[in-house]
Amino acid sequence: MPQIATLPLMLKQLRLSSIARHWQAFLGKAQRNGWDSAQYLSALCEQELAERYSRRIARYAKESHLPVGKSLASFDFAQVPGLARAQIEALAGSSDWTRQARNVLLFGASGVGKTHLAAAIGHGLTEQGVRVRYFATTALVQQLQLARKQLRLEDALHKLDKFATLLLDDFGYVKKSEQETQVLFELIAHRYETGSLIVTSNQPFAQWDRIFPDQMMTVAAVDRLVHHATIIEVCSDSYRRKEALTQAAGEAPTITAPETTTTAPSTGAKTGEACPQPGPSRVKEQTGNCRCLARLRARDNYPAVPRRAPLAGPSTPSRPTGSFPCPAPPGASTTNRQHRRL
Repeated sequence: MPQIATLPLMLKQLRLSSIARHWQAFLGKAQRNGWDSAQYLSALCEQELAERYSRRIARYAKESHLPVGKSLASFDFAQVPGLARAQIEALAGSSDWTRQARNVLLFGASGVGKTHLAAAIGHGLTEQGVRVRYFATTALVQQLQLARKQLRLEDALHKLDKFATLLLDDFGYVKKSEQETQVLFELIAHRYETGSLIVTSNQPFAQWDRIFPDQMMTVAAVDRLVHHATIIEVCSDSYRRKEALTQAAGEAPTITAPETTTTAPSTGAKTGEACPQPGPSRVKEQTGNCRCLARLRARDNYPAVPRRAPLAGPSTPSRPTGSFPCPAPPGASTTNRQHRRL
């Protein structure tokens, strides 16, 4: 006779973790609803399959290394009016093209959203149970170069076969060297009609001779990629540039000219007091006051400052007169006009 006490242990050995957690709760539900044994067993199996699917999707999302937050919901299609939104949603919502080993090629200038779209398609495939792996193309090329030096390039290529789709980002940044482009071509040839590729590039096919050193290799690589491929061109201004300009416009400081207060000079300032700096409108007036120091002294009944007698020797040209004419102040004596140039 079966022992119910050993049921948890047997479920653990069978790796039915979900049934081991829920069989008692489902048993009470079956008794309340009048389920027979077949309905009870079917409900437990459905719960086990649902949890296994959720864990598998979480594992696929983790191993994909796709950029976080790059989804179709967060992409602003209004910024790219020429882009067919229905086409992008169809690629992300259906995995039929991956089973046919078709490719998706996205072209456009830097910063227009190619990586965002490619990652959004990758996230959509992952949610459907398709294994996707994201690579920066230069990093993948370096890994394959190392595998080739260690004579295990074939093993590295076959290891990538477990992913139904490979996402090669920034394809155009690969250096034009025989070592790098050779392993890249071998990857393209190995995936031809056996696995899907999603490629983003800022260089059109006409400029791919800058990537592959040999023209025949360039033609062969392009021919394998475009066969069974969907080509999408993203035409827009750079998102990063527009964001930077918007941020710079929002953070630009407002510069206001400081107010200038002009204070009339005082003739009775005390010793030790700070004299106010003259404004532009007072420069000419104060210059005239300095030139007319003798007349101010005569007006305030200060004793006249005697003029130093010239030294003996050759005559020197006299100071030019009339450079800064200063009118005589009211009440000044005409006999003090000889001091106007001191």
